[in-house]
Amino acid sequence: MARVYLDYNATAPLRTVARDAMIAAMDVVGNPSSVHAEGRAAKGLIERARAQISDAFGASGADIIFTSSATEAADLGLYGGPMIHDSPAFFECAEIEHDAVIGNCMHTLATDRNGRVEVSERVDTVALQLANSETGVIQNLPHGLGFSDMTQAFGKIPCAFSWTQAQRAIISAHKIGGPKGVGALVIKQGTDVRAQIKGGGQEMGRRSGTENVIGIAGFGAAAAAAAQDLADGVWDRVAELRNILEKAIEARAKNTIFVGKGSERLPNTSCFATPGWKGETQVMAMDLAGFAVSAGSACSSGKVKASRVVTAMGYDALTASSTLRVSLGPETTEEQVLRFADAWLAAEQKFHARAA
Repeated sequence: MARVYLDYNATAPLRTVARDAMIAAMDVVGNPSSVHAEGRAAKGLIERARAQISDAFGASGADIIFTSSATEAADLGLYGGPMIHDSPAFFECAEIEHDAVIGNCMHTLATDRNGRVEVSERVDTVALQLANSETGVIQNLPHGLGFSDMTQAFGKIPCAFSWTQAQRAIISAHKIGGPKGVGALVIKQGTDVRAQIKGGGQEMGRRSGTENVIGIAGFGAAAAAAAQDLADGVWDRVAELRNILEKAIEARAKNTIFVGKGSERLPNTSCFATPGWKGETQVMAMDLAGFAVSAGSACSSGKVKASRVVTAMGYDALTASSTLRVSLGPETTEEQVLRFADAWLAAEQKFHARAA
């Protein structure tokens, strides 16, 4: 049978509209910093994409700075910390944040059993993700938040940069069906960041270097298509498939724990643990059976250790090292979901038989 891709939170398949926009951009020869007609044409593609992303992300009036990834955008947005009373201050965050965020913050915020974070009173120095890539748990973002990783939420649930009045947020193209290697830092006007890549002063002086015109064009097209999917209710159908999957597993795998199920989650994400059955072993078994899934964040793949996110939620090391993440997408079918459930349950029975 054909392989089934169930790892959308790692990377979503490239959308046709994004591919078409990128192919068209390849024929635009100019450097976007050049003032001649060819340069202006390239610059026009960037600004069109910036407008598409602004519309899709509800970021009217904000500055959108293109980067090579959400990781670079996080480093740029968090570098040096926010300026409080003209002095730099460090961001606070919880252990559930992505590696790109947690490496730039103080880990002072607590996470409860449902994956929700207790936010301190001073939110302008807090970094808090909108949705977790491993569990899908959605946070209630306080107004005036200093920084938010909205990478997983953008395009899957209704969200807008303007709703929270956040100072900074990051998003990524390849999570919404755009190309890999393009991200963006979105900053509220009046907020500034210190450039880490200095040179020609591109991207309003915040990120120098000739822009990735082809990738940015694909990002813009993907953002517009993602917004249309939300408007059309595509992700409501995906949520139904996620629920079908979980019910099928719950009915027969009595020792399996669904992490974060007590909270509002992304419509496509299911994270579950069978204590003692290593997540990496499950991934390999499913890969051999023809299914692409993961044991957690793609940026942490290959690291044989307990999930930092699940551990932060209060689970023991045995459970935290036994998690599997299944993330669906608009192209996923009910037949594929049920076929995966059958394959996983067969492997789960073999695990328990060997352990007996």
